[in-house]
This record gives sequence, C-alpha cells and structure tokens, in this order.
Amino acid sequence: MSENLDKRIHALYRQDFMFAWFDVAFLWAAIGFVLYFVLQIVDNSAIRIALYCSSAVLLIFNTASVKAMTNHYCEDKDYIYGLDIRHMDMNRQIKLAKKNNDKVETYVINHK
Repeated sequence: MSENLDKRIHALYRQDFMFAWFDVAFLWAAIGFVLYFVLQIVDNSAIRIALYCSSAVLLIFNTASVKAMTNHYCEDKDYIYGLDIRHMDMNRQIKLAKKNNDKVETYVINHK
C-alpha cells in the first residue's frame, strides 16, 4: 500500500477509535449522573441493589463490546478502511465526472 493510503487509513481508524471511547466515557458519565440522582429518591435497598447491578452490567458489557470492536478494527483496518477510502475516492471522482459532463458509466466500468 502507498504511504498516503496508510496515513488515510490510520487517520480514519484513529477517528473511529477516539469517537468510540468518547462515547463510552459519555455513557459512564450519563449512567453515573442518572444513578446518583435516582438513588437519592429510592429508599428500598432491594431496588438500590438492582440499580447498582443493572448499571454495572450495562457499563461492563458496553465497555467490553467497544474494546472488542476497536481491537477488531485495529486488526483489519487495512481492509475495512481501505475499502471505505476506495469507495469515497470513486464517489468523489464520479461527482467530478458528472460535473464535467463525462460519462459516469464508462468511468465506473473501467475502475472496478
């Protein structure tokens, strides 16, 4: 692969990685916020335990799934993002061909 393609792949992976973990951090903050305020109005200890347990399960499974997803994306990023980049480049060139009144069908057939 070209160095430019590698940089683009890594940039897309890094962006997805950062957004995924930002979402996990936001989920933890949101669950913590909701749990904090709900526990202030719940007096029953059984319900409090259920709230703690369900919040913990939700956070553990969501965090684990994002970890697995980012690991998988790291392993296969050349294929996953390379395919995305090729499609984005082709769409950009098709739009340019349409703008210049070129034959789009010929372009697509020649670049499969």
